[in-house]
Amino acid sequence: MGVNECLSVAARGGRAWWVAPTYKMSEVGWRPLQRIGTKINAEVRKVDRQIILPGGGEVTVRSADNPDSLRGEGLDFIVLDEVAFMVEQTWTEALRPALSDRQGKALFISTPKRRNWFFQYWLRGRGDSAEWHSWRFPTSSNPYILPDEIEAARGDLPEDIFKQEYLAEFLEGEGQVFRNIRPCMFAPAGARPADHEGHNLIMGVDWGKQRDFTATSLGCATCKVEITKDRYNRIDYAFQRGRIRAVYDEWKPNSILVELNAMGEPNFEMLYREELPVQGFMMTAANKPQLIENLALTFERAEWQFLDDPIWTAELEAYERKVNQVTARSTYSAPEGVHDDTVIARALMVRAGEGWWFT
Repeated sequence: MGVNECLSVAARGGRAWWVAPTYKMSEVGWRPLQRIGTKINAEVRKVDRQIILPGGGEVTVRSADNPDSLRGEGLDFIVLDEVAFMVEQTWTEALRPALSDRQGKALFISTPKRRNWFFQYWLRGRGDSAEWHSWRFPTSSNPYILPDEIEAARGDLPEDIFKQEYLAEFLEGEGQVFRNIRPCMFAPAGARPADHEGHNLIMGVDWGKQRDFTATSLGCATCKVEITKDRYNRIDYAFQRGRIRAVYDEWKPNSILVELNAMGEPNFEMLYREELPVQGFMMTAANKPQLIENLALTFERAEWQFLDDPIWTAELEAYERKVNQVTARSTYSAPEGVHDDTVIARALMVRAGEGWWFT
C-alpha cells in the first residue's frame, strides 16, 4: 500500500520519500519500488535508491539513522516505515517541516513499540482530529498467513511479544515498572477517622527539601485503601515533622515507615523522641528492588486502591526498570528530571502494612 501511494504521487509529478529506521530496513520499500519501476519503464537509480517517472515525479528511499540528513527537501508524500523504531525528532524536526511547502501528507506504518511517541500520534487519529486517522490490524488480518502459524507463534513466544508483534497491541511503556495503574486509582476521597476505627492504619514517608519533595502516604491495611497523602518541599524539616505529627494526631496510624537515607535518619530520631510509632528503612541497592517490586505486584494484582492524583500517577507511569548487562541485576529509578518521591512513599506505606522492612 505504501509503495502504491508513493508511485501514485510520483505519477502526478510529485515527490515522495520512503523512510525507514536503517539502511537495511529500507530494503522493504526499495525492493518493490525497484521491481515496479522497471516494469513501468521508469528510470531506476540504484545508487541513489530513486525511481524517476517519465513525467518527472520521483520516489526516493532514505534511512533515518541520521535525522539531520533528511532536512531541506520539499515533499508531497512520505511513508515512514516502522516509524515506532525512529526517534521522534526524525518526524518533528526533519520530515514534518518538509511537507509544509507542498502541503504534503504522510503515512505512518509500524509494528508498535510499546507506548512510545508513535502511540501518542496513533491516539490522535482515534479521536476527533480532522488531520489524523488511525487503524490497527493484527496479523490475522493478513489472508496470506495461516491461522495455524499464528497459533504456533502464540505458544512459542512470551505473551508481551506475541501481543505486540501479532496482535498489534500497544503495551505499557518500555521498561515501565508499574502496570494496571488506572484500575487502582479509585480510593474514595474525604475519608474520616471514624470510617477506619479499629483498623490497621500505616504510613510511609520519603524525605526531601529543596529539589526533591517530602511525600507521605497514609493507608488502611485492613481495607487496602490509601486514605490521605501529602507532598511538599522547600520548607524546614521542623515544619515537615510538624505536618507528619498533625497527620498522626488525626489518624493515629499504628506504624510509620520512614526512609533513613541522608536527612532521613535525624528526622527519624526526632519523630522517635516525640513517641511516634516510627520504624526506619535504610534504602540500599539490595532492598530497593524488593520494595519497588512489592508495590508493582500490588498494582498488578489490584490489591490496593489509591487516591487519584495526576502528579502521583505520572511518577508511577514514568518509573523505570533497567537491567545491568554485565550483572543482569535490575535497578529502579525515575527518569532524568522526574521525581520519584511519591512512588517511594507509597511503597513504604504498603510495605509497612505487611509488617517487615530492613533497618
